[in-house]
Amino acid sequence: MVSNLWDYHLVAHPGAGLKLVGFDVEATDGKIGSVDEETTEVGSAHIVVDTGFWIFGKHAVLPAGTIKRIDQEERKVYVALTKDQIKDSPEYDKDKHRGDAGYRTELGEYYRGQNIAI
Repeated sequence: MVSNLWDYHLVAHPGAGLKLVGFDVEATDGKIGSVDEETTEVGSAHIVVDTGFWIFGKHAVLPAGTIKRIDQEERKVYVALTKDQIKDSPEYDKDKHRGDAGYRTELGEYYRGQNIAI
């Protein structure tokens, strides 16, 4: 189980020069969308995934601790979540996802409840 969801851990972020925006996001059971936004801030690192047509344009916040691997060559981010786990995640709120501690707590509780093993 992931101890700190909001930091990169076993997978190191490949460096400040690499931007993940535009990378495809692969769930454990297939492509879920693409990275629309990212932050590498220690203690609150995450990506925002645009799921496109798969979930009718939903966006989802995925804590950095859910990322298993980043493939720079293929421009893909692999996460330790299924499509359904991402689809069922708390509703994305563009106004709260960066600075609202309560919203981040809600997201953290949801993802901790998914028993993510990396």
